[in-house]
Amino acid sequence: MFLTDIYSNEYPGPSLRIKKTIQVETSKVLLKENGVNLILTVVDTPGFGDAVDNSQCWQPISDYIEDKYDEYLNAESRVHRTTIPDGRVHCCLYFIAPSGHGLKPLDIEFMKRLHDRVNIIPIIAKADTMTPEECHFFKRQILTEIAQNQIKIYQFPDCDDEEVNRQQKIMKERVPFAVVGSNTTIDVNGKLVRGRKYPWGVAEVENMEHCDFIALRNMLLRTHMQDLKDVTSHVHYENFRCRKLAGVGSDGKPARLSNKNPLDQLEEEKREHENKMKRMEQEMEQVFEMKVKEKRQKLKDSEIDLQRRHEQIRKSLDQQKQELEERRKAFEKEKAAFELANKDVEDAFKRMTMDNNSKEHLDGKEKKKEKKKGLF
Repeated sequence: MFLTDIYSNEYPGPSLRIKKTIQVETSKVLLKENGVNLILTVVDTPGFGDAVDNSQCWQPISDYIEDKYDEYLNAESRVHRTTIPDGRVHCCLYFIAPSGHGLKPLDIEFMKRLHDRVNIIPIIAKADTMTPEECHFFKRQILTEIAQNQIKIYQFPDCDDEEVNRQQKIMKERVPFAVVGSNTTIDVNGKLVRGRKYPWGVAEVENMEHCDFIALRNMLLRTHMQDLKDVTSHVHYENFRCRKLAGVGSDGKPARLSNKNPLDQLEEEKREHENKMKRMEQEMEQVFEMKVKEKRQKLKDSEIDLQRRHEQIRKSLDQQKQELEERRKAFEKEKAAFELANKDVEDAFKRMTMDNNSKEHLDGKEKKKEKKKGLF
């Protein structure tokens, strides 16, 4: 419808979608066309009506719509108001299964629960599963049941311009819109069109003779966007505001209401701001304490690591000292054994030396005697 990927790359396609839930899921996208920017919020509830027990399955959707109204009312009621972002739901596209047997009880109950809170536009999904005659008959049957159950759907406004009234009459005749969805392009007679290809032919999405997709898109984005927002603001939101100020809940029962004057509200906002600042201060103190604890733990770990390394170095030095002492003792033992083994050799050498000296001394004496004899 918007010629863009609403769910970006994080949202899987229909074939890869595993989970089904009735919880509200929102997606925002920025649309740009001819220099005009539009921030679009798409609210989706995949799996709605697929549960075994569908009682109160519309409650999350109703609560979401009420919460957005409540947020807008609180922002509007503040003493110091700034630019209020409009997050209210302006349109609800309710898809009806192409069964050909009218509305299901769940369809009737859902629209009755939400028709006074949001603009409901009924849509027949997968309209290419029906023939034109079946689709026309199904539309009349749906409108009949909507009227019988007094369900209020979105009504096109009256206008003084005859041309505009003629175009709106064409749109009114197409309600509920029978649409065909497709995000692929198909070649039809040399022209690329968006549609779905079947053995019997091609169902073109952007062909008014095949489905009402173009009428629905023009209505939502071109002709009636502002009117949808005006009806939401002037009718549904005002009804919610009146119920809220009158002390009536969403179920129509009286609710407890606390009427506050502006001064009390200002004091309450001041207290909320002070409490917020206190919470921020406590969080900062907690973060500071945590950082200090982390720093102390790092220092303690560093000290333990240094002590461990010191102990390892001391043990290594003691081991080296012990090894050197053992080597010294072994050397002394080897030295003593060597000296003991060589002591006999030394003594024998000394005896030989002494014998030689004595022999030389005796020889000298004999020579002296012989000289004396020769003289005499």
